Amino acid sequence: MDDNRLTPPRPAPAAAPAPAPASPARRAALPWLLFVAALALAAFFAWRWWQPEDIGDPLATSLVAFERQNSLTVFSAELAPVVSSNDSRLFGLVQARQVAVIPARVDYTVNLATMGRDRMAWNAGTQTLSVRLPALTLSRPNLDEARAQYLREGVWIGREAQAKLNRDNTRLAERLASEQAANPVLIDLARSAAKDAVRQNLAIPLQVAGFGKVTVNVTIDGEKPAGR
Repeated sequence: MDDNRLTPPRPAPAAAPAPAPASPARRAALPWLLFVAALALAAFFAWRWWQPEDIGDPLATSLVAFERQNSLTVFSAELAPVVSSNDSRLFGLVQARQVAVIPARVDYTVNLATMGRDRMAWNAGTQTLSVRLPALTLSRPNLDEARAQYLREGVWIGREAQAKLNRDNTRLAERLASEQAANPVLIDLARSAAKDAVRQNLAIPLQVAGFGKVTVNVTIDGEKPAGR
């Protein structure tokens, strides 16, 4: 027997299936997706271009902080003026004198209603906000006559004489308290308190708004420049 047998031919490997053609719906949706993406980019850049000026504006943020209170009381001085007045009646035959110590309080305020962008400057490089405040305003002395102490001299002091002495001493105490409140030492203390208060009132809102650690320099109208 002949051992040279014929080997049957092997079947050819099956060809890989061809990729399915894109569906008509997908081909139709592609231009719309590109259009929507382009529209979104256009809207973003338009918003960036036309956004309000005060967005991200440190001066606008500071003005909002000032608008919350028109007047800021930064310091109060407790004073005790000592005054005296005399009264003469019956052609000088009846003399009376009264010495009074009348406690008084004077408030030092800053009028924030006058603050505008012209009183502020922002340095983006150093993250520094410069603020120029208006001059301090001193209130009318608030006399506490309920705690006043009196020393009276005279043989006889009638009701009318007593009322006149009280009126005169009240007027004198108010004037003296105003003069004492204008003392340069007290004015400097009030200015220092005003600067500290404004720094705190502005630094926190700016930090919350995303400006980070900001340096706030405050000056006040009428004060002498440093070093003079």
